[in-house]
Amino acid sequence: MRIKIFLLALSLVVSISGAPASMAATSSLSMSVRQTPSAAETLLTLYGNLKPNKTGAIIKIQVESDGQWTTTRFTTKVTKVGTWKVTALATALNAKVRYRAVSVVSGKSLYSPIRTIAVKQQPEISTADPAQFIDLLGPGGRIHGADISRWQHPNDKQIDFVKMYEAGIRFVFIKASDTRESADLLSVKYAAMDYHAAQAAGIYTGFYHYAVLPDVSDPDDVKKDALAQAQKVVWRLASVGGYSDRDLPYALDLENKCVRYSSSGACQKYATRSAVTLWATTFLASLKEKTGRTPILYSYANFLEGSMNRSAELAQYPLWLAQYAIDPANPINQPGLKNGGCYVHSWTGENCDSQWTVWQYSSCGIAPRYGVPGNRLDLNVFRGTPGTFLELANGSWTPTPVDLMPIQEPTVLTVLDQSASTTNKLVTFKVTVVRPSGSPVVTGNVKLVFDKLTTPETKPIQTIVRETSGVWTLALRGISAGEYSGKVLFQDVSGTHAESTYPVTFAVAQGPTPTPKPTPSPTSTKKPTTDGCKGQIKN
Repeated sequence: MRIKIFLLALSLVVSISGAPASMAATSSLSMSVRQTPSAAETLLTLYGNLKPNKTGAIIKIQVESDGQWTTTRFTTKVTKVGTWKVTALATALNAKVRYRAVSVVSGKSLYSPIRTIAVKQQPEISTADPAQFIDLLGPGGRIHGADISRWQHPNDKQIDFVKMYEAGIRFVFIKASDTRESADLLSVKYAAMDYHAAQAAGIYTGFYHYAVLPDVSDPDDVKKDALAQAQKVVWRLASVGGYSDRDLPYALDLENKCVRYSSSGACQKYATRSAVTLWATTFLASLKEKTGRTPILYSYANFLEGSMNRSAELAQYPLWLAQYAIDPANPINQPGLKNGGCYVHSWTGENCDSQWTVWQYSSCGIAPRYGVPGNRLDLNVFRGTPGTFLELANGSWTPTPVDLMPIQEPTVLTVLDQSASTTNKLVTFKVTVVRPSGSPVVTGNVKLVFDKLTTPETKPIQTIVRETSGVWTLALRGISAGEYSGKVLFQDVSGTHAESTYPVTFAVAQGPTPTPKPTPSPTSTKKPTTDGCKGQIKN
């Protein structure tokens, strides 16, 4: 977001009078204010949320002067995910100032809580070099970072990013998207909570996408899925306003090649090397083309060597490498080295070393030390100088209307195949849902809705298996004998894609009744205790 000049002077405010109007009963407007560490200027960041979200709503900043509230000339709009932020330059120093935000909801003025801040004088420095504020406070004299997701928010607790900054963290990667629908909804919830708060505290932020590969073998289908998941990432990035000069590039978390699981959770099928490589190169190239920033790949050396083909195209992307139990405080230690031999992958250097940019050296950081609820925190170090670190944040990207997530975009649902026979077998439907362009939908899920006259007395269990983007197998278990009619329904709780349906009828004959198995007597077994942090660095 472009920095706005915010002079705390009466000449820049317009007087208002009268008491605040009553707020909309069902809406709330939050606001926090921080003095953001900066090399050249005294920056204030004001940010918050509007609930329920009203995308595009105008937020105005007010300041108290001589006992009256006055409206400044600084405004912003609520983003697609319900957040807002204003970054401003303060010229009045060492004085307490009271702020609040205001928006109009349902014709009434909605006010945030009042926040007070004493703007402090910045320490004097010789040059206005932003790199001077990228401290080398991590182990081994490196730039220290963290990465977070919903697991760092037990019981919805918030992270204290000011404490994280004071503990030496200068960058944080935030999980913002996921292939899986339920995990994706949680990701966007906590990304919206953390993004502005981290930047306001002076911490550079990046997002990452957790990828689940498609269960397809045709190269064209592999590419379609990669492009669909890349589109989800672009929409997610656009929903917060694009890239600013405090954003690191989006990262792809690619560490799992299982594409089909059994009911017990065991992997039944893995993607081939060529499919993993094709998917990754397609995803990363699409993201780079659409945002102008070179994305990052997160993985670990075993996966890079054993699950992907070597590729000069892949090697152009910065590598975020995970390897634990090596002390980064020793300056000659680095990840990606075997005890004997050499990992061979796209980032292997001449001396067998991995050409990494970020090293996730521990999943067992002492979370409370960094203002994080819970016990554990992933910790990282950056390979390079403050100057090379800032190069990652070069280049802004502001989304145009075509880049924004659509709202209730029409969809077409088709049942490609269905199977129903006897009560002891599954009833299945292979379903595809496409956008107006013919490309697969990016978000959403499917389910079967029975007509009222044929609804079974006992509700069957519905299971959805994702094959690739926009293609699912819907399986029903526990349907009694009879004839049924209904519709397969596609829904997207994010509101991106509109609902669509496809009518279905099917009959189920009575099958053999399974003989109930005797229930074994419960026995008390003591589970072995394991220490997931054994051997790890606990900074």
